Amino acid sequence: MAQITPYKISVPEERLEKLKQKLQLVDFPGELDDTGWTYGAPLKDVKDLTQYWLEKFDWRAAEATLNELPHFQTSITVESFDPLDVHFVHQKSDLKDAIPLLFVHGWPGSFIEVTKLLPLLKDRFHVVAPSLPNFGFSGRVAKKGFGLGQHAEVCHKLMLSLGYDQYVTQGGDFGSLITRIMSSLYPQHIKAHHINLIIASEPIWTGQNPKQNPKPECRSARIAGLQQAGKFFKEGSGYSAIQGTKPATLAFLLMDSPVGLLAWIYEKFVTWTDEYPWTPDEVLTWVSIYYFSTAGPGANIYTYYEVSHDPIYNLAFTQKYVDVPLGIADFPKEVANSPESWWDGMGPVVSKKRFEKGGHFAAWERPGDLVGCLEEMFGKGGPCENVVKGSGALELRVSCS
Repeated sequence: MAQITPYKISVPEERLEKLKQKLQLVDFPGELDDTGWTYGAPLKDVKDLTQYWLEKFDWRAAEATLNELPHFQTSITVESFDPLDVHFVHQKSDLKDAIPLLFVHGWPGSFIEVTKLLPLLKDRFHVVAPSLPNFGFSGRVAKKGFGLGQHAEVCHKLMLSLGYDQYVTQGGDFGSLITRIMSSLYPQHIKAHHINLIIASEPIWTGQNPKQNPKPECRSARIAGLQQAGKFFKEGSGYSAIQGTKPATLAFLLMDSPVGLLAWIYEKFVTWTDEYPWTPDEVLTWVSIYYFSTAGPGANIYTYYEVSHDPIYNLAFTQKYVDVPLGIADFPKEVANSPESWWDGMGPVVSKKRFEKGGHFAAWERPGDLVGCLEEMFGKGGPCENVVKGSGALELRVSCS
């Protein structure tokens, strides 16, 4: 079994100097008058953030704060691929019977999304939050074909390597899709899963007899959700089309231009959240994790290509019925959540909650709401209170060599 070793984020000084040089040499494009966010990230916003990045942002301070988390690294081998170094945060609870919880991020997020949840989950959960391969401080995949199924294999093998034979999961964005696949592939290990990106298939509605599954009336919440999804696919999904078809071309921009990377990701921060008050330090910490990532800022987008070209572990696979208890959190400004009347087709829904505020990055925007869902689902009297057995005996095996 591969060793598990402590990990410390430490970006070489020469990379910081090179970043500064690139920021000093940036050329900004022109902009049409009075367009706001209609055409994408506004010039003024990106200029201001670039200046802040160059003159005020302190990566070393952000790095020190991140290093206060319990970071580790291990090597994991996925079938048909070379071994990968996988970085992860692992916070152990003091509770004897704490539940092992795998938290899986998506794009353009990272392990940083779990940081606001950690103090709120410590009393009930052992939390594991990996950097997915090609993201953050995990290694680079050098061979094509590494899609959602392979990410699922990495995450499951990581949990087993930590001694968690039974565990539960939480995910949004890619994390939702990956944990859905995990629940399908490893139901004897994953005892329940919770998601906040809800991509479900519309049921086949038959007849007017209630026993024949009649199509429900379009209530206001369902209409609003469908309108939100329709707007996203029409006006906001261009990034997915590019990343899902020609990621290598876009990778040149993301790798060479920190300002290009900033604009590409910053647009999603603003347009995918529910008026969340992003600070410059938050934006630039998130973006810097991509810029300084082990695999490079152009590696992560290849996942989109694999999702759209994988004949097995694709979006359709994640929408099928999975017979593992499912919890759902529905935030109103999520990019494309399916209507509630579709949810039962995903699996046995044991917990569901709608919120009036919040968007795509729920763990960051609304950490209390998300933790509340997990506490209701797994806490005393919850539908999954005793779903994991024997978790209190687990011990983390760490080599300090």
